[in-house]
Amino acid sequence: MDSIGEGTILDVDKYAIMHRVQIHARDLRILDPLLSYPSTILGREKAIVLNLEHIKAIITADEVLLRDPLDDNVIPVVEELRRRLPPINAIHEDQGNGKESGAQPDVDAGEEDESPFEFRALEVALEAICSFLSARTTELETAAYPALDELTSKISSRNLDRVRKLKSAMTRLTARVQKVRDELEQLLDDDDDMADLYLSRKLAGASSPVSGSGAANWYPASPTIGSKISRASRASMATVRGDENDVEELEMLLEAYFMQIDGTLNKLTTLREYIDDTEDYINIQLDNHRNQLIQLELFLSSGTVCLSIYSLVAAIFGMNIPYTWNEHHGYMFKWVVIVTGIFCAVTFVLIVSYARYKGLVGS
Repeated sequence: MDSIGEGTILDVDKYAIMHRVQIHARDLRILDPLLSYPSTILGREKAIVLNLEHIKAIITADEVLLRDPLDDNVIPVVEELRRRLPPINAIHEDQGNGKESGAQPDVDAGEEDESPFEFRALEVALEAICSFLSARTTELETAAYPALDELTSKISSRNLDRVRKLKSAMTRLTARVQKVRDELEQLLDDDDDMADLYLSRKLAGASSPVSGSGAANWYPASPTIGSKISRASRASMATVRGDENDVEELEMLLEAYFMQIDGTLNKLTTLREYIDDTEDYINIQLDNHRNQLIQLELFLSSGTVCLSIYSLVAAIFGMNIPYTWNEHHGYMFKWVVIVTGIFCAVTFVLIVSYARYKGLVGS
């Protein structure tokens, strides 16, 4: 897509691209979909290499090379580039059709206020990727919070597996957002890296006012395209005149999207904290259930001991052994049974009271 928003679908090999934009093969590999690279923004001598999720592009001072423009996720970026890139030409055509030639100074003033072409293209890419990640974060929040609330009310294998998948998705999304944020932060921390992104400034410094020649194009150049690029170059020169180390315009641009991506990361951080709190709550519930089971086991064990004592006494007196005092003393067995039962009950109460005193069971 050129500087006036006109797009052309090209099918070329990587060597033609390297020769066209003058980048190295290692920079082009970053845009290869078969290779896994994190989000990257690289400033080269005559190009900006962008690898932001599904947006893989090369931005020069007068055109944008976008990979897979027919992809469903890339089509909105192409439409936005087509809408954003040609404001200078739209103003010129409106002024030329509706007013006399005396309005030309106003057009030039409007052109000089325009940002460089590469910044407008970079802003479209950053806005698209920030909006994309923000939308994915909103979808994740919409699915995660109800699932976590349901898990706290009912702990089941289905709810646990659902939350596990959401947590895995959140971890992957957090890593993607963090990488974009780190890349923007790295650019903001280094003025030299931001100065490398001023392609129009470097192009204006390398070209003489008389010579308007540039790199060869893949398709025949037309006077209209040439005039548009010339006006864009004049606007860029007006923007970058002065201190070559002045990166305030790009810094303001990057700061705006850095704050947006940082807000997305804060949402994910809040979601992670909510998940951690839910896990702590579930662990507390499980510990409480475990303690109840231990308490039940203690009660059963104490009752078993007491019944064992009672069974022992009953077994001793139930043996077929002749006793000299066994005759005409039947009432004695009744008292033995009563005393043994009372002794077992007191023993059970003492065991439970001692366990509560030591904090082994709840009150």
